[in-house]
Amino acid sequence: MGRLLESSRLVTVTGVGGVGKSRLALAAARAAAEDAGDRWPDGVWLAELSPVRDPALLEFTLAEALGLTDHTTRPPRSVLAGHLAGRELLLVVDGFEQLVEETAGLVRELLRGSPGLRVLAAGRRPLGLDGEAGFPLAPLEPPQALALLTARATAADPGFAVTAEVRPVLTELCARLDGIPLALELAAGRLRTLSPEQVLARLEDRFALLTGGTRGALPRHRALRTAIGWSHELCTPAERLLWARLSVFAGRFDLDAVEYVCGGPDLPVDEVLDLIGELLAQSLLAREETPAGVRYRMLETVRLYGAGWLESLGDCGRLRRRHRDWYLGLATWCELDWFGPRQREVAALVETELANLRLALECCLDEPQERHLGQYLAGTLWFYWAGCGRLTEGRHWLDRSLEGGPADEEYEGSRLKALWVLGYVAALQGDAVPSLAALHACRDGAERSGNRVAAAYAVHRMGCLALVSDDMLRAGELLGEALEQYRETGELNSNVLMCQVELAMTLAFRGDLAGAVALCEEVQDICQERGERWTKAYALYVLAYAALDAGATAEARRRLTECVTINHAFRDPVGLVLAVELLALVTAVEGYAAEAALLQGAAEPLWEGVGLRLFGSGYFNAPRLTCRERAGELLGAERYAACARHGRSLSREELVERALRAPEPLPSVPELPRPRPENRKPVGSPEREPTG
Repeated sequence: MGRLLESSRLVTVTGVGGVGKSRLALAAARAAAEDAGDRWPDGVWLAELSPVRDPALLEFTLAEALGLTDHTTRPPRSVLAGHLAGRELLLVVDGFEQLVEETAGLVRELLRGSPGLRVLAAGRRPLGLDGEAGFPLAPLEPPQALALLTARATAADPGFAVTAEVRPVLTELCARLDGIPLALELAAGRLRTLSPEQVLARLEDRFALLTGGTRGALPRHRALRTAIGWSHELCTPAERLLWARLSVFAGRFDLDAVEYVCGGPDLPVDEVLDLIGELLAQSLLAREETPAGVRYRMLETVRLYGAGWLESLGDCGRLRRRHRDWYLGLATWCELDWFGPRQREVAALVETELANLRLALECCLDEPQERHLGQYLAGTLWFYWAGCGRLTEGRHWLDRSLEGGPADEEYEGSRLKALWVLGYVAALQGDAVPSLAALHACRDGAERSGNRVAAAYAVHRMGCLALVSDDMLRAGELLGEALEQYRETGELNSNVLMCQVELAMTLAFRGDLAGAVALCEEVQDICQERGERWTKAYALYVLAYAALDAGATAEARRRLTECVTINHAFRDPVGLVLAVELLALVTAVEGYAAEAALLQGAAEPLWEGVGLRLFGSGYFNAPRLTCRERAGELLGAERYAACARHGRSLSREELVERALRAPEPLPSVPELPRPRPENRKPVGSPEREPTG
């Protein structure tokens, strides 16, 4: 595999379902990550595509896998191409069978524009691109198959032994299953309760017709279907029913979701946990640890078999609606929990459940009569779109949910929420015209329906748009008006606190630092009481701005380091880049000109995640320009440029680590060590810490 990757920029592992394509690709990727050195200086990354059904989400999924955030209106494909253009990395693309043409088109475009990119794909068929090197993965040879079967059987039952009498039966069983690893593992799970002779007899007797009589099917496909079908046959009726119902999930799912979605009179909730245990024991489910807790995952081949049974039961529509309802409820509780001490856990939870939330959005938007639910769900996830670096995907769902004009008056509240969130997202993207259109539509609709809270949100986000457009006078008027409306209606959450921080920014930029500090100290007190941290980071930015103006550089640094820590944890690129640029100025004022230039340079790639420099002029630009002028005078143009260039080569994790420690004088620029390349997450690990 390593030699193929050296000689070809696209290698595709192909083979029948269950033959171990994903396992081999992940093993090769892990080996590449461990031995990367100079070969993959920008890391090895995994994109799991099996949960993706909508082609429009393909680019979002790859961007997510690469840890990208983008706040602009640029198409996600352009963002991907721009990110990869100058990098040398290995991208592993697994499970693209349901989107072969779309995946092939995207991979072709990325490879053409990214000379340093290598792609390792795993699927049942090649992508069909020029220059593609195939790696057909054959089933195991008889000795290997027997070794796998006995190893898995022994793991399930330590008392299992391969005697002279049983070896021929096991050998025949391996031959009957064509050496397909998944089929062998399913068979091994049954050897806990059945003898090898019984297992073989059931294969012979119960599925002879299925094995030999499927027209047009390859023998190995028939053998796999036999193994899965045989495992299905040996399940209890309750286990088969749960298997079918679990097929409505995308990616990972937890016990609570399974109990709600799959439970019912014919599948009592108090039996679900034991049934999951049985499916785990039979290798039909896998258990994973994630940042949000324990999750389960069903192999795609197994899931598709269950989906076929669910279809035959005529229960797909009802199960999809129950799935949708669960994730609507999850999003609602997450929005409430966002204003509290569980913000970090909420971010990790939504990240973990994103595939299922997307599926729920699809379910809502597939039915015109349920479009209001899609509007509600897309709007309710505002905290994730805006607070965790997901503006582009949020804009996608919000635009889709609002297609087709106004909904019934009964659901006007959902439409208004989607409108003000769309206005907010578009404003942060620097897309002023659509932002104003959505916010005016929200305010007009709110006035007609008497929805004072929605009206306040519309006015607030108009003020936010004025703020990022450098119209401080107008911003102050609108934000003050919105804050008064919030207080009159009793509204209090992270949005309301952010409105107060944004008002403080207008005061600070206009010279009223005392007024700005008073507003932000009040916000800090509420955040401390409630455990809120996301808005607190922006309050810290304003307080640091005021402290620096007053000459209190130690206080400014303390506040900014906390600000950097919070924004990095939430993957909020806007807050992070603003904090780093102000911290660079603090560092210059403290006399560490070279370190200031380095931080200033390190902020440049962060703007790629934000996209357009929407804060790139006027008031928000002042710290950057002042830092450049001050550090440049001390260092000279050539050394300043060298330090900034060194900063641009830092990964985000290295930048944050550097920002959080006390500054030190840098050695002479020619002696600066080349920093480690961008962080490499463990390929295939379910855990992924949120990054800023």
